[in-house]
Amino acid sequence: MNCIVCKSDLVSVYKILDSKKYWDCKFCSARFLDKGHHLDPALERERYLLHENRIEDKAYRDFLSKLANPLKEKLSKKSEGLDYGCGEGPALADIFKSNGFGMNLYDPFFFPDKDVLLKKYDFITCTEVVEHFYYPFQEFIFLDSLLEKEGWLGIMTSFLPKDELFKNWYYRKDPTHVVFYATETFEVIAAQRGWDLEIESRDVVLFYKN
Repeated sequence: MNCIVCKSDLVSVYKILDSKKYWDCKFCSARFLDKGHHLDPALERERYLLHENRIEDKAYRDFLSKLANPLKEKLSKKSEGLDYGCGEGPALADIFKSNGFGMNLYDPFFFPDKDVLLKKYDFITCTEVVEHFYYPFQEFIFLDSLLEKEGWLGIMTSFLPKDELFKNWYYRKDPTHVVFYATETFEVIAAQRGWDLEIESRDVVLFYKN
């Protein structure tokens, strides 16, 4: 068994919770669900359809601004971006478009046009996405391949809480959430790819590709 985030073999069973096995990586501090508990694509899509993430929803846009605001400050006005895993209601892309940035959309369920994955971007956003990655090591390699040199990758995800809070953590109980990241996890992801790392808040990470 290797860590799905960093490929280290320093992996051991964390706990079995609600009949589901979780693994811990001692190298990067990621925690992840055993693949035997992953949903099939049809059930996963069904779950996403329950989300009420509407483009015009002010509360949702305010939530996304935690990533949008610090990232916008890093970009030039002619920057072109990709909202990777944008979901059914791509509000974040709309925020960037309304600020004059070019944006493309990709989501395997709702915007599956892979032509947008054939070019490079000045910035890529992943809001509430990386916790769904079944193969995060490969996903981050792929995202790196889509980024221009001196490009930015912005991520929003809830960081791992203290051990005593994990069992009842709402984020763990979402059956589509399969991998959870600590600050140290993002440090390892950055180091493995030669990226710079900025942690803007407890839930927001910016990577810079040198």
